[in-house]
Amino acid sequence: MGDWGSGWDVPWQQIWNQIIGFLGVAIDDVGAFFAAVHPFIPMAIAGTIVWSIWFARYVMSHTARPIVNGFRTTTSVVVPSFHEDPDILLDCLETWRAQNPDEIIIVLDVRDLEAYDRIVALGDSRIQPLLYEHVGKRSALGVGIRHARGEIVALVDSDTRWLPGLLDAVQMPFVDPRVGGVSTQQNVYQRESSVWRRIADWMVDLRYYDYVPAQGKAGAVACVSGRTAVYRRSAILPVLSQLENEFFLGKRCIAGDDGRLTWLVLASGYRTVHQSSAKAVSMFPSTFRAFVKQRVRWSRNSYRCYLTAVAKGWLFRQPIITQLTVLPILLTPLTMGMSLSYLIFSRLELTPIGIALALGWVLLGRGIRGISHLRRHPGDLVLLPVMAFTVILIALPIKVFAFVTMNKQGWLTRHANQIGGDGQDAATLSPAAVTEAVPA
Repeated sequence: MGDWGSGWDVPWQQIWNQIIGFLGVAIDDVGAFFAAVHPFIPMAIAGTIVWSIWFARYVMSHTARPIVNGFRTTTSVVVPSFHEDPDILLDCLETWRAQNPDEIIIVLDVRDLEAYDRIVALGDSRIQPLLYEHVGKRSALGVGIRHARGEIVALVDSDTRWLPGLLDAVQMPFVDPRVGGVSTQQNVYQRESSVWRRIADWMVDLRYYDYVPAQGKAGAVACVSGRTAVYRRSAILPVLSQLENEFFLGKRCIAGDDGRLTWLVLASGYRTVHQSSAKAVSMFPSTFRAFVKQRVRWSRNSYRCYLTAVAKGWLFRQPIITQLTVLPILLTPLTMGMSLSYLIFSRLELTPIGIALALGWVLLGRGIRGISHLRRHPGDLVLLPVMAFTVILIALPIKVFAFVTMNKQGWLTRHANQIGGDGQDAATLSPAAVTEAVPA
């Protein structure tokens, strides 16, 4: 028996040694693998979170559908106009009145006499031009809203054109009495007339194809853009004084009316939704300087608006998808700064291949995020490096500057001594049809 047992000891010992050897090599390989990837783990975790949020919003947005029904009611259009180029204002006016609202109230500055005379000369009893000493857009909105008599009030920028069917489409969500505000689908007018208008249109597309519909599906669009923002009159009249008389850190707020009104409506218990079938196009700056000034103003407005919503607890009573949209906006400089610092100081190899890989990674990520726009405008792929640069520019220097100066009030791109906004007068446009088509 001893010889029989000892005959098996050698093969089993060899097999056991081979197993132990294999496990040892495997453990060494796993250890080497984790040693190699360990520096990337923080970035991988952060990237997984960021991309998961983006993917969730993308899927929700692309599965949202416009509301379709036969609901119609009385409508008022309210337009605050401060030294707008009269040619632009009158062109836009034609697109509003072509959709037969019950009334159009245009609140002009007392010095905008040319625009006033040209509007009066139209002889349309539905149009009420009001001369008013402008002390900010909010005050002009207050004047117009108090004059309005329609159940639904459309607040429209003086350089925004409506595409056919907007007014009918934007009334449909109000069949639900819980809806207090409706966001519209927006794009840049004559986007091909400037590189910076094409970049702005790209950014607008990301907002209205990938982000806003998700919030609207949940009933809480965080900012109903003032270029064309539509409200139930009974929802905004009670909070109008809070729009006109908002103070932030002791200073009266002048800009940021759309975000403020959105949150006042949400805080009142109403829903804000998005209607993708209601389409408008707006003037955007044609120059880099004006583009940057506009982004500084918008970033300041966002900080004041969203920090107020956080401080008052309004944000945390909204659906999670809205919270996951607002909080990253507030933290953009921090997250972008950490990502770039990690890439540059920890992972970037200062070799041609290393630099090419880093730039390729940045462009690939921006290209994926821009897929909704690039499907509509594939030719804009050549602008991908410009878009990536612009996103970084906005996320870091512009937003940091806006944060530390958030309580500086002002319009920045409109001034009392000029007609039209910076880079936004009629001279920056090419001859084109007023109702420039926007692909679905």
